[in-house]
Amino acid sequence: MEKVHLRGRAAVPVLTTAAMTASMLPLFLLGALSPVLVREFGIARPLLGVLVTAGFGVAVVLSLAIGPAVDALGPRRSLVALFLASALALTVLAAAPHYVFLVLAVALGGIPQALANPATNKLIAVSVDAPRRPVLLGIKQSGVQLGAFVAGLPLAWLAEGVDWRLAVGVAAFVALLAAFACLALPEDPAPARRPALNVSLRANALIWRLAGFSVLLGSGIAAVNTYVALFAAEELGFRAPVAAGLVAVLGVVGIVGRILWSRAAGRSAGSLLVWLCAGAVLSPVLLLTGAPALAWVAMVVVGGCAVAANAISMLLVVASSAGPELGRNSALVSAGFFAGFAVGPPVFGLLGYTAGWVLVAAEFLVAAIVARRVR
Repeated sequence: MEKVHLRGRAAVPVLTTAAMTASMLPLFLLGALSPVLVREFGIARPLLGVLVTAGFGVAVVLSLAIGPAVDALGPRRSLVALFLASALALTVLAAAPHYVFLVLAVALGGIPQALANPATNKLIAVSVDAPRRPVLLGIKQSGVQLGAFVAGLPLAWLAEGVDWRLAVGVAAFVALLAAFACLALPEDPAPARRPALNVSLRANALIWRLAGFSVLLGSGIAAVNTYVALFAAEELGFRAPVAAGLVAVLGVVGIVGRILWSRAAGRSAGSLLVWLCAGAVLSPVLLLTGAPALAWVAMVVVGGCAVAANAISMLLVVASSAGPELGRNSALVSAGFFAGFAVGPPVFGLLGYTAGWVLVAAEFLVAAIVARRVR
């Protein structure tokens, strides 16, 4: 494998991590700012879940065809497109005068969500030697949870102290700067070509099992991300910025968990998925107690277990995919994860908190059962 120059090599972990952060930031902002958004736009609880479905519904559809597009454009160009799409989605969110514009903003956010894993996995595969890939995959997957931390702490506190629209606008500007920073990445090895816009569902049994596993995992994680701050504000008596801090804790623990578990996974990654999902069942159980102190423990559990499991699943995709299969397989597993994100929040919103947390516990438990078939 041709080695990339030093500047390009240093930029790979930074910008792949930033790409994962930007791709999921609209979702985490919806969760962290949910008390403010519900109050300002008069959003009923189920409609908050519909917002998430708008974004991830787009991501599911695009994910089925995005692998060949990433291969045709090249990973660097794909990352530029990701950051520009994220900046546009956040700008529309910041300027939204009505609930319909919130839906539009989150739907636009489905574009960077679909691009994220195929583009970042491809960049790491073509520019990093095999022994270093597991660590870098863990680092870049932690970027998703960095988004949770950014939304739940600095942006939520800026929203409380100044204005939530300004907070989202700052995020949009940073995403735009990141698009220009992609010039520091290794150049794409070939000129861009027209992608074959075909949907390929060809994959081996392992990839399909990981896709099904990801539906369950994504559904549970999305419900927690979307509703935990609102639950804390409405049921546990938390002030809005403190409730958003739960999302930040989930993000910080998720970052640490994804990096540490990715380093430790090795050849036992399939077994590790089982234990992580089984451990994640404890999180909604703790929330069901209604004890404010246990809500913080619950976020530590879901961040260290459920969120980390997603990074392990991507590690298995990269380890089991050869050459041109990587983009397609990454997209299929991502589509499963996004499908879970699209379904989980609106169902939770319809059920209410008690039945919703029971459902999340069941989803994590069934995910653990499915993971027993992943080797």
